[in-house]
Amino acid sequence: MFNALIVEKDAEGKTAASVQQIGLDRLPEAEVTVAVEYSTVNYKDGLCIGPGGGLVRNYPHVPGIDFAGTVEASTDPRYNAGDKVVLTGWRVGEAHWGGYAQKARVKADWLVPLPAGLTTRQAMAVGTAGFTAMLAVMALEDHGLKPGNGPVLVTGAAGGVGSVATAILANLGYEVAAVTGRPDSADYLKSLGANQIVAREELAETVKRPLEGETWAGCVDAVGGAMLARVLGQMKYGASVAAVGLAGGAALPATVIPFLLRGVNLLGIDSVMRPYDDRLRAWERIAKDLPMAKLDAMVKPAVLSDLPKLGADILKGQVQGRVVVDVNA
Repeated sequence: MFNALIVEKDAEGKTAASVQQIGLDRLPEAEVTVAVEYSTVNYKDGLCIGPGGGLVRNYPHVPGIDFAGTVEASTDPRYNAGDKVVLTGWRVGEAHWGGYAQKARVKADWLVPLPAGLTTRQAMAVGTAGFTAMLAVMALEDHGLKPGNGPVLVTGAAGGVGSVATAILANLGYEVAAVTGRPDSADYLKSLGANQIVAREELAETVKRPLEGETWAGCVDAVGGAMLARVLGQMKYGASVAAVGLAGGAALPATVIPFLLRGVNLLGIDSVMRPYDDRLRAWERIAKDLPMAKLDAMVKPAVLSDLPKLGADILKGQVQGRVVVDVNA
């Protein structure tokens, strides 16, 4: 028997989450059983712990879209008992039982080996949020971003993706402008390496002009909506925006003018179905380019019983940095 956070739905459609003891026979069929050590909390996790957000197909359900731990049993030759592994994405924690348990059973194709130099705890301090941030930075670099091109904007900078993106960009020598709606986050963002704090209000409203002054050499955008539309009109010629989230809404009230007159690129970043080789490349870059001291400064520890409240908090935008869940505590 082992502990798991089980989300159940009653006849009226209301969900409730609680820590329960279950047996291995409850786990879904797959090739690799992992003794989970750590997980984390993402926006999707908040949805899956709570109302589901249309992501959860069947109840009862174990959320947790990320986990890291040690292989306990495997029928796939790529993994053996004792191997350290990481999982992010692949709709685990949504359509498939996830990492909010002391054991998980998943397809071998969904795992990657724990990168050299990282602990399982550090890997979950990174999690999907940090993995997505690294993919965004890599995409911007692949489209020509280099230190010295000018300031790089990070929207939603105090959140999980934004925090890691800020730390990575600063460590690589970029000038980082961090956007936040929380004035009390300024010192935190500066500690991660932000050179400039931009109040959310400065970018929250759309303007009638399709183009403004060329300001940003690149952007990691976790907000979407009106803010993304506004930022597109402020990008330098040929610059790119990596779109990673929609905290400000899915609609994009923009024009095509920035694309046609300034050659601006809008790069979509998906971390869920990312191919294996891309995952390895991103995790290798994370181990090399993310300062571990800054990563540790982002972390807030948690246990399984904390998750119902943390899930609600992240949906309200009240979680700063990264939460690392010790599933065995």
